[in-house]
Amino acid sequence: MNIKRTKEEIKNTIEAYLLKDAYGAYEIPSIRQRPVFLLGSPGIGKTQIMEQISRECGIGLVAYTITHHTRQSAIGLPFISKKQYGQQEFAVTEYTMSEIVASIYEKMEQTGLREGILFLDEINCVSETLAPAMLQFLQCKSFGNHKIPEGWIIVAAGNPPEYNKSVREFDVVTMDRVKKIEVEADFEVWKEYAYNQGIHGAVISYLNTKKQNFYQMETTIDGRHFATPRGWEDLSNLIQVYERMKKTVDREVVVQYIQFPKIAKDFANYLELYYKYRTDYQIEEILKGNLDEILLKKVAHASFDERLSVLGLLVSRVQEALKASVQTENYMELLQTCLLEYKELTETVTEDMDGQMLLSNLYNKYNINYIKKKKAELLGKEENIQYCKLLSVLEGFQQTLKLEHIEQPGAAFRRIKELFEQENKIFERQCQSASEILENVFDFLEGAFGNSQEMVMFITELNSNSSSVSFLQQCECERYYRYNKELLFDEKRRGLLERIS
Repeated sequence: MNIKRTKEEIKNTIEAYLLKDAYGAYEIPSIRQRPVFLLGSPGIGKTQIMEQISRECGIGLVAYTITHHTRQSAIGLPFISKKQYGQQEFAVTEYTMSEIVASIYEKMEQTGLREGILFLDEINCVSETLAPAMLQFLQCKSFGNHKIPEGWIIVAAGNPPEYNKSVREFDVVTMDRVKKIEVEADFEVWKEYAYNQGIHGAVISYLNTKKQNFYQMETTIDGRHFATPRGWEDLSNLIQVYERMKKTVDREVVVQYIQFPKIAKDFANYLELYYKYRTDYQIEEILKGNLDEILLKKVAHASFDERLSVLGLLVSRVQEALKASVQTENYMELLQTCLLEYKELTETVTEDMDGQMLLSNLYNKYNINYIKKKKAELLGKEENIQYCKLLSVLEGFQQTLKLEHIEQPGAAFRRIKELFEQENKIFERQCQSASEILENVFDFLEGAFGNSQEMVMFITELNSNSSSVSFLQQCECERYYRYNKELLFDEKRRGLLERIS
């Protein structure tokens, strides 16, 4: 099962486990809620999707790498207490609360979230002393005498034995008490994620042509060589920061992340050419609509790899522009919602409230909501940026009302509406700029390649990115729909021919 399907299945499981009947009891009792056990090779995103799932489901997340724990920290420390049985008093051994269970209650106190996920990574690599406790945990959902609170779902992850010498096989008794999901690396699924996360264009375009290098594990006499999705994402982040610092990412840097020397060398060579083509083909001029006939002929007669590199550069820049426009649109929707709330407040104002105070109260409401969500770790990167931008703009609106001494609620709303229109004009210009970039790239591709495989690849890449699809649904682009229609027709025709043969 690929990571996208895995994420969907975990969300479905959470929804099923948290479903309650008319009396508030869980439809599937806690004792019958099997822990989810993800089994898959390292670096393919098992841990990362848990953060996404908790945010999307609006529930808490407590995550531990179980190999970092001893029996004492997992179960608790023993202490002697006195108990009365019949007419006699006895000394009895009890345990302090498990650090893991205590973390769940602490998360509940901090965030107010009563339901959540307890995620335990590397669960099949526990120490010899902790192994019996893990069996009890998976069977009874408790560490020692301390149960996991109701509403908290257990998800565990582990690597197959071939990837980790410390792995211990679970017996049938244990495996019969978990919901096992085997996770596999899938480049096409990862590519969707990569576009949404803003993975560097060089990484995506390289892996588009060398899909076999997306995930590789090889044991040699020199040790294990590997390239993983996690490695590619971390390398992408470093490349982007190095570019801002005007530093070079060479083979020695790449191999620190892609620990497969042959692949690291290949990508380092590709990255060098990627930067060279960006300059040689004047990518920024193409985006502005300045086409050079000499360059059109040059790329048309270039090698296949060179054409793909140029296409990758163009796809990356187009995706950046369309994504930025969609993100601004999402922010504008949030700001518009805020403005409508302000309008209602100014229309139902009491005598002791003025326009400035109403806006201040609204700012405080959104700020409290932002702090609450951030504390509960329910905000993704983009949502966090939107909230920060909204709060910054609202502060600017407040300053404007103060400087212009506008207190009357109706006048205050009209002024805020004017300021909103200014923000909206900035968004419209950004949207127009993104549309022009897209049209200019179509001009270049038609001039250089016509209706060729490069055009098909360009359309395919646009369709792989949810931000691009969202933008194209809102903004008309005749050539996109025309070429996309032709692509769909060709795919259907190929499918029919395959079935006939």
